[in-house]
Amino acid sequence: MENSTPIYIIEEANLRRNLALIKDVAERTGSEFILAFKAFALWKTFPIFREYIQSTTASSLSEAMLAYHEFGKKAHTFSPAYTDGEFDDIVACSSHITFNSLSQYERFHHRASSCSIGLRVNPEYSEVGTMLYNPCAPGTRFGITADKLPKELPSDIDGFHCHCHCESGADVFERTLRHIEEKFSPWFSQIKWINFGGGHLVTRKGYDIELLERIMKGFHQRYPHLKVIFEPGSAFAWQTGPLVAHVVDIVNDRGIKTAILDVSFTCHMPDCLEMPYHPEVRGAELVDLEEATKENTYRLGGNSCLSGDFMGSWRFKNPLVIGQEIIFEDMIHYTTVKTNMFNGISHPSIGMLHMDGKLEILRHFGYEDYRNRMD
Repeated sequence: MENSTPIYIIEEANLRRNLALIKDVAERTGSEFILAFKAFALWKTFPIFREYIQSTTASSLSEAMLAYHEFGKKAHTFSPAYTDGEFDDIVACSSHITFNSLSQYERFHHRASSCSIGLRVNPEYSEVGTMLYNPCAPGTRFGITADKLPKELPSDIDGFHCHCHCESGADVFERTLRHIEEKFSPWFSQIKWINFGGGHLVTRKGYDIELLERIMKGFHQRYPHLKVIFEPGSAFAWQTGPLVAHVVDIVNDRGIKTAILDVSFTCHMPDCLEMPYHPEVRGAELVDLEEATKENTYRLGGNSCLSGDFMGSWRFKNPLVIGQEIIFEDMIHYTTVKTNMFNGISHPSIGMLHMDGKLEILRHFGYEDYRNRMD
């Protein structure tokens, strides 16, 4: 690749592969799959998305506006807490409004009469191991537990929303569903739809689609009147492209070599530090820390002033050199939506590799983008 600046590259072929698979899964399970902007919101790709799906999900006024103005459809919207000044604008851009608490419902439901209204419920069960991502952890701020619901729901409540997965398989959903039904099935006759949230990684290799199909067949038999919605984010953009970076310097301290890059983990790959997880680096092998001083082994360091802006260690086939490309695989979901401009570090461009092999630059970032954030 001749481009000398860092860049996220969305590969159209892989994006369409995921979209086609998700459309097929939706049809096979009698469910609707909608795109969650919290994981992917690159609106210049929406014309492709609209060939496969009909709706999106938002969690803020800006995301709801993106759904309405750029995707062309009103959003399924959930927020931990709506604010008075934004609520009417959110309603204007939403087909569905889900409230996180009964107090939020009481405060705002009369202003959401144009929407299908839902409540977020908490089944008090989740297999998400990282507490930062576990919405059912003790003391969670998400959702209403069954003991707090009235026996008779208010007449304007149409649905339940339940999110308790993270990059999960169908087997996890099967176990979780037992808890959801145990806690909340007494109210199912009073609602019209149920949204099982995100974290269903149906596009991951090895995901048991046939199991999901069986689970949903049984669910539909038990509750034939309920419309089922899934709103994954990662599944749509899973393995749809890399982040291409470059080595700008190599430093050595006590035998540990760090290749400093023109990207940053804290700015451009924050989940690597938050989750945490080690990304896959093309042409390199992740090794244990005790091997950090061995030949052709490098920590990868970001170009920010944060001391912990590094990960390691990776062994390469040959010594790294200044200017060499470092390619982080699968860097489209939960990256472009979470990046920041800490330190004013150059933000990676965003490009799309089309089916014909041509690379289109969708967005290039410069000084004005950094400056205007504080304008």
